[in-house]
Amino acid sequence: MANKYRGEIDAEIGGVKRTLVLTLGALAELEAAFAAEDLVALAERFGTGRLTARDLIRMIGAGLRGAGEAVTDDEVARMPVEGGAQGYVRIAADLIAATFGEPAA
Repeated sequence: MANKYRGEIDAEIGGVKRTLVLTLGALAELEAAFAAEDLVALAERFGTGRLTARDLIRMIGAGLRGAGEAVTDDEVARMPVEGGAQGYVRIAADLIAATFGEPAA
């Protein structure tokens, strides 16, 4: 079960309930993948709401690896999620909110 105080979320991916968390290592992985200078730049990129399918794969993969799963981005890309594309976006949004806090209203 996810611990929200550690920034964890639960999501069903590939038919399995999984925990995701963007640890410091996972965030560093995403900084490199998105060529972000720092965490602020990374949060700003996520805040635009304009994410590609590859972005979603990277974020979900980093979250799974942060929680200890040995999974590649290619494996994540093949994992189905209920709701299709909208389901992937929901998982990424939940992960971002758990990591950086809820967006200001």
